Amino acid sequence: MLRKAYVPGAAALLAALLAGCSGGSSGGGTTDSAKGGGTGTATAAAQPGKYRTLPEPCGVIGHGTLDALLPGIRRIADVDQRTRAYEGDAALTYDTDRKVGCRWKVDGPDATDHLSVDFERVVSYDNSVSDDSQAHSVFAAKQTAADLPEPTGSGSASAASGSPAPSGSTSSPAAPPAASSSSAPSSASSAPTAPSSGSAGSSASSSGDATPSDLQPRTLDDLGDEAFLDDALNSTGSTVEQRTVTVAFRTSNVVVTIVYEEQPATLGAVPDSKEMQDKARKLAAQLADSLGG
Repeated sequence: MLRKAYVPGAAALLAALLAGCSGGSSGGGTTDSAKGGGTGTATAAAQPGKYRTLPEPCGVIGHGTLDALLPGIRRIADVDQRTRAYEGDAALTYDTDRKVGCRWKVDGPDATDHLSVDFERVVSYDNSVSDDSQAHSVFAAKQTAADLPEPTGSGSASAASGSPAPSGSTSSPAAPPAASSSSAPSSASSAPTAPSSGSAGSSASSSGDATPSDLQPRTLDDLGDEAFLDDALNSTGSTVEQRTVTVAFRTSNVVVTIVYEEQPATLGAVPDSKEMQDKARKLAAQLADSLGG
């Protein structure tokens, strides 16, 4: 009888203990769940970039544009060699959705011309940083490396601030996505007229119309979301001068870089800065338009 009376009592005590443990764990579980839910709702993924693919770099430039940039290409007598010259050489790449490029080199009777075009699609692997913001950082590093001089005068070069980001895009990392991407092609199409007032519309204009301040390396405020131009004259020999004009711009999460070089065949000749800049900027405007932004 004592044994039968003891067992129910022990069972009741055990049930009470289990009930208490169950209630405590339930309360703790609710708290942890609330914390986890709060953390999840506080983190929002950054916006992806506009572009998911890149154009075919060797086919994006028309023959007419190549004729203007590489005059010697039209003088190649052999048809197969001329066709091959137009095709260019694709840059080595391991991911055509992330980075592509093309190179051209043409020897002419007056000069040897080089042209390279590179496209880079920037992707952020940080959920808190948008693709556009990451591309802005990549472009800022490229512009800093170009080491542009401080602007002088009051022409288009006055838009340069000396800082990696152009005016209108430094307010916050979210500024690039906020800009209307559809506006880039229309503004880029006017690029050849921007270096100086009424003098840089075409290469047919006399180079005397442009002042040194108009032609100096500078930021550009009418091409893509941000852009810059660099111009360097280097001596490759005792009397031969080679000019290199670089135009780089960013449209959303794609960074485009154009490098245009010319080395005259005549000793003592100097490549025309304005003419080369006009051609490079016109090409940049066409590439911005080809991106659809």
